[in-house]
Amino acid sequence: MSAYETKAWLDYYGEWTPHSLDYEDTTLLDLYDNNLAINAEKPATYFFGRSLTYGDLDKQVRSAAAGLRALGVRQGDRVAIVLPNCPQHVAAYFAVLKLGATVVEHNPLYTAHELEHPFNDHGARVAIVWDKACATLEKLRHTTPLETIVSVNMIDAMPKLQRFALKLPIPAIAKKREQLHAAAPNTIPWEVLTGPALGGNGDDVVSETAVTKDSVAVILYTSGTTGAPKGAQLTHGSLFANLLQGKAWVPGLGDQDERMLAALPFFHAYGLTIILNLAVYVGAEMVLLPAPQIPLVMQIMKKHTPTWVPGVPTLYQKIVEAADRDGISISGIRNSFSGASTLPVATVEQWEKLTGGLLVEGYGLTETSPIIVGNPMNTNRRPGYVGIPFPDTEVRIANPDNLDETVPDGTEGEVLVRGPQVFAGYLNNPEATAASFHKGWYRTGDVGVMEEDGFIRLVARIKEVIITGGFNVYPLEVEEVLLEHPDVTDCAVVGLPRDDGSESVVAAITLGPGAALDPEGLKTFCRERLTRYKVPRTFFHFEEMPRDQMGKIRRREVQEQLLEKRA
Repeated sequence: MSAYETKAWLDYYGEWTPHSLDYEDTTLLDLYDNNLAINAEKPATYFFGRSLTYGDLDKQVRSAAAGLRALGVRQGDRVAIVLPNCPQHVAAYFAVLKLGATVVEHNPLYTAHELEHPFNDHGARVAIVWDKACATLEKLRHTTPLETIVSVNMIDAMPKLQRFALKLPIPAIAKKREQLHAAAPNTIPWEVLTGPALGGNGDDVVSETAVTKDSVAVILYTSGTTGAPKGAQLTHGSLFANLLQGKAWVPGLGDQDERMLAALPFFHAYGLTIILNLAVYVGAEMVLLPAPQIPLVMQIMKKHTPTWVPGVPTLYQKIVEAADRDGISISGIRNSFSGASTLPVATVEQWEKLTGGLLVEGYGLTETSPIIVGNPMNTNRRPGYVGIPFPDTEVRIANPDNLDETVPDGTEGEVLVRGPQVFAGYLNNPEATAASFHKGWYRTGDVGVMEEDGFIRLVARIKEVIITGGFNVYPLEVEEVLLEHPDVTDCAVVGLPRDDGSESVVAAITLGPGAALDPEGLKTFCRERLTRYKVPRTFFHFEEMPRDQMGKIRRREVQEQLLEKRA
């Protein structure tokens, strides 16, 4: 019998982790209300030195919910949040949920081109937006259902001294201020949304009782190598299930005061679940960073050392390097959980030596809320493997040509999963939803191997998604932009592996007659249409692209040729 049939992985669970859990009908609103009842005086957020308790945060949540209600937001509506990590983001998120509405998270660095399709798809009429991104969102008022933009100035959430300092007319300070804030005409300021004039103080706001575990809480956009981005619908039940599984996985999580480093963005499923939602579940403090910049991270390590640091391999490696270089102690970080790309063994060893805590690797997808597999938080963890299935999570490796067939242990196949954390399908896209499932099993699109003891390692990604710095880059999206350039007649975008386990986005291009390769010009062209991390770092000229019998470019062959060139 296969490891899937015997559930061999259960033998490697920590003794504190039950094989099955009781999820009941719990919603995120239940977690929020329960946490407020018992932890109102505990610190909720820490932002550049300024703290808010859960009681303080709740006042903002209720007043923001009252303001949104005054703007016409009702149960079942969708509200877009386009913000970096900041206290207003946390308040906005729970304010939307309080009303029984659905949060749609977006990257605040995206261009109007990248946001136009999703906004037409989800149809949000109200968006809560970083004031630096308001000019981008303004363009969407004419082409999407978006009507009202609420602008957020992150500086307002900082301590008084820093707010005062950022007003000084000094060129270096002015430059910092410009990085954080911009004028946002034709918008409703956050202070007005949460002020008494618009919706009142929110004292009458209570959690919408019609919300159930099957209600959609969050929509996150993701895409494969073909088609436009799709809105993955994550329900209250699927998100809570992953929280309960994660809490059961980590020994003692929530038994002590936890301080969580929120360097992962909340518009990513990983940061959303393992920081924002989990913090409210266990009453932890969120140490918020608007960007995962190492100078900001190391300031936190010196002044407000976290106990819980979720991240990606690149982040851990850079923290270790900075700690070693600058003599900064990172001791006291108890637990760290890595995802998004392969975690080098050397990074694990360095991290655990400097922190005295654990760093383990896991695996998941946006559509699975996101975690389905993790390495045990004990001596059973295995370098090079993403781990074993979470409680109540079934994973099997299927023959890609016959998904009903589970391949023998140790054999490559497509990773299929089913469990309570799996999403409710793609918004407005029943065809894509149907294609992503096979008889109740979600098709991850990843190629993996399950050993006879149930441990899983990933081999390749069928979807050819490039993972750079923890963010997904979909080749087709970048290729479509490059093909708009008048000099480019053909292109293929692939990822080349880096030492930190991440990948660099590179492009192979074929040029038209008389055109010369101009990497900087191509980068500038891409930056006007794509978020910076999607812009290819390097361009390679190909006289002709390798193609299959149908004429489709073989990205895998392009990648192999580029690896040979680099070697």
